Amino acid sequence: MPETDLLTQLHVMAGQNILGVYFLLLIAPFMQEDAAVVGAASLSLGGLGSNSVALFVAVGLGLTVSVLWKYWLGRAARTRKWAQRFAAKPTVEKAQALVMDRLGVSMIVARFVPGTRIPLYVAAGFFKAPWWAYAGWSAVSVALYIGAIFALFHVVGAVAGEAASIWLPAVAIFTLLGYVAIQKLRARK
Repeated sequence: MPETDLLTQLHVMAGQNILGVYFLLLIAPFMQEDAAVVGAASLSLGGLGSNSVALFVAVGLGLTVSVLWKYWLGRAARTRKWAQRFAAKPTVEKAQALVMDRLGVSMIVARFVPGTRIPLYVAAGFFKAPWWAYAGWSAVSVALYIGAIFALFHVVGAVAGEAASIWLPAVAIFTLLGYVAIQKLRARK
């Protein structure tokens, strides 16, 4: 029997444990959202699982729950005296008006701009944005984001061929890391 490469072996193992893969996609967004989505899109591009819909749903559900709990962090912070003093500042009141008036647009924009998500999600809870509006816009932004990443991977994969399943995830992760590094450097200045 000829030796198979590592990627083929991993693909076979994952295929034999597909429920474990779906479970990992459910919990991965709690560690790193973008990596979880890129991972799910990579698995989809590689043909893992019965269809891409199950991978989309698994990572989407995990990502949505990951977003929803951050709202409650903001609500919990609002109960503290220091937070109430902070909320009374004019700049914070201005930010509150922006978040409350444009919650949907803010949620969608933040979904596509790394580094803005967690502050917005916590702020929405802190400013007591309506829960159902927040939850609805969270689900919409998650679906749009995952759909865009899956579509990008499948379009580029169709053009580039089989090699895309190897280099496309690496390019996506390094692009994300580069963007985060640039943001960190700007923040230090």
